[in-house]
Amino acid sequence: MTLLAADFGKVAVLMGGLSAEREVSLQGGQAVLEALVRRGVNAHGVDAGRDVLSLLQQEHYDRVFIMLHGRGGEDGVIQGALESIGMPYTGSGVAGSALGMDKYRCKLLWKGLGLPTANFVMLEQAADLARAEVLGFPLMIKPSHEGSSIGMAKVENRQQLEQAWRQAVGYDVEVMAESWISGAEYTASILDDQVLPLIRIETPHTFYDYEAKYQADSTAYHCPCGLPAEQEAELRQLADQAFRAVGAKGWGRVDLMLDAAGNPRLLEVNTVPGMTSHSLVPMAARAEGIDFDELVWRILSASRVTG
Repeated sequence: MTLLAADFGKVAVLMGGLSAEREVSLQGGQAVLEALVRRGVNAHGVDAGRDVLSLLQQEHYDRVFIMLHGRGGEDGVIQGALESIGMPYTGSGVAGSALGMDKYRCKLLWKGLGLPTANFVMLEQAADLARAEVLGFPLMIKPSHEGSSIGMAKVENRQQLEQAWRQAVGYDVEVMAESWISGAEYTASILDDQVLPLIRIETPHTFYDYEAKYQADSTAYHCPCGLPAEQEAELRQLADQAFRAVGAKGWGRVDLMLDAAGNPRLLEVNTVPGMTSHSLVPMAARAEGIDFDELVWRILSASRVTG
């Protein structure tokens, strides 16, 4: 059935919010809002505060396009809240969102299914730093529930490890140490049941950090990614498996790297990826002949009907 703009009713583009990724969310949310309006959708931007549910009901919204990143928006919280009032929304459901946002438990799941990911340990207290050292330096330190590389650091020794852990704890009580991967980084964007062309990310930074993602002009994005067609097809299939494993739906992104030996290592799932001018899903969509407005339309068209 062909959907018309009027079929969506009054649409709230949820953006901003209370997480550490607020500014990125506002940028992407505004881009999505403008795209929907261009397609004739009765869409309005809503900066999601603590009163967001009552606001959505009072203003008689019919559907929500979620552009909230990080905790409260990408972790199942807003999804569950919308389920409770029976309001359709875009992207993954409660379980897929929660698992995708939790880097540690996501990797536990992948490991249990035999999907390839780098070795890792949870750092709950200072005594756990010794467990991280067993993995061998260098290591990547990551808050388990943050996105956009917030709070992440590469460490080369015990002193740096302790310092990075203490810094990361400022963002999240659950911090993960992961074996460092010294190879090329790729991302696979997923739209409906389709894995879009891979993008290879190249940055002069130590890793693809917040600045490299959103501010630097020195980050290079290669699409086509440069891999042989057969190898790219294998990685796209792996990304699809990883995405489905956590119960993610609709749209999203799976990040992965190739290690020094050329073996794939899954990094994480993004269930509400960025939609700014630097963002990767719109870039991959363009490579498939899908412009930004069509991409946004298709994401909204696949929104979940609750209740």
